[in-house]
Amino acid sequence: SCRVSEAALMLLVLLCASLWLRGALSYGVFAAQSSAPDPCYDEHGHPRRCIPDFVNAAFGKEVKVSSTCGKTPSRYCVVTSAEKGAERTRTCHTCDASDPRKAHPPAYLTDLNNPHNLTCWRSDSFRQHPQNVTLTLSLSKKFEVTYVSVQFCSPRPESLVIHKSMDYGKTWVPFQFYSTQCRKMYNKPNRAAITKQNEQEAVCTDSHTDMHPLSGGLIAFSTLDGRPSAHDFDNSPVLQDWVTATDIKVTFSRLHTFGDENEDDSELARDSYFYAVSDLQVGGRCKCNGHASRCVTDRDGVQVCDCKHNTAGPECDRCKPFHYDRPWQRATAREANECVGESRDTRHCPVSTVHTLSTHCPHTDHTLSTHCPHTDHTLSTHCPHTVHALSSVHALSSVHALSTHCPRSVLCPRSVLCPRSVLCPRSVLSCSCL
Repeated sequence: SCRVSEAALMLLVLLCASLWLRGALSYGVFAAQSSAPDPCYDEHGHPRRCIPDFVNAAFGKEVKVSSTCGKTPSRYCVVTSAEKGAERTRTCHTCDASDPRKAHPPAYLTDLNNPHNLTCWRSDSFRQHPQNVTLTLSLSKKFEVTYVSVQFCSPRPESLVIHKSMDYGKTWVPFQFYSTQCRKMYNKPNRAAITKQNEQEAVCTDSHTDMHPLSGGLIAFSTLDGRPSAHDFDNSPVLQDWVTATDIKVTFSRLHTFGDENEDDSELARDSYFYAVSDLQVGGRCKCNGHASRCVTDRDGVQVCDCKHNTAGPECDRCKPFHYDRPWQRATAREANECVGESRDTRHCPVSTVHTLSTHCPHTDHTLSTHCPHTDHTLSTHCPHTVHALSSVHALSSVHALSTHCPRSVLCPRSVLCPRSVLCPRSVLSCSCL
């Protein structure tokens, strides 16, 4: 009987634990994990700047490439020794897209980069200038890009250029040029100075263009390095625009060779020259202008910011409807620049007190004051004078003098032309949208 009671007790404990767990999940015993403090507001509930996490925006994304080996099985040869005066050693392999063990697809560009088990995308052999090889990556949304890096399984290119697009690949502008011959390849001076007058100009440099190491070399471009206003990024719309991108394109313009393409035009020599990349990274943050701490996927499957501070839009780049009392602004370290509107000033006004402006402020009726009584159409208990409906902002005779206690008495409805209040001075002769 003792054993039976122990078994029954154990069964009861398990049943209770199961019921508790179900209740915990249903009623939010674990709410502390899901209701962490909102980074967009401080402990007192006041708005503050917030930004999404820093990520590798390229990870796991598809890269469109203009050339990949193995559509038909082909040979490539890896040079393992290329010291001057030394005999070059080549090890040859087969690239075959139909065989997973011998394929080098574009997916290897953005998969998990394991240095102990490198996976490399490879181009067709000897795609030499003027032929280019391009890697094009869509970020699916505007990002503020901090760096673009490319790690190679082959020697680094002799010349390459990084472009960015801000309109999802419709137009492209250069981010950075790399070449041992900047003037010849891109008609750019080598290592030109960057000043405040040309902070959005892509420059050319011969750094990171040496062919050694033969494998594992890195090219890393920092978008703000050397830009004079980088230390004051919050107040530099020029640089904020400069780092913004929806797409990144890397163009390999010219291969590094050992010079033997001139001495040895054999197939073996040509099979030794190709582009191979183990890792493409784009480091940055989802662009939300300081008004969101994360990006989410909306109902249409599109990446958007999870906007706070009464902002809206894919990048929190405008104010929500009825929050136009001051112009939209990007948040900074000092100011959250929250959008402010009707909910603060007029949410208690009854509909019957509404007056509309038919010329410059159409469409939406806004109430006159937070305490508008709906019987006599007065502005508030402290504003005994009546405001008649305005047929035009310039209808001067239709506005009576307002009490000095109500300087912001008539609110413009939602309109592009009248984003803020209609202010009527103390002695009213006219009203205008500001």
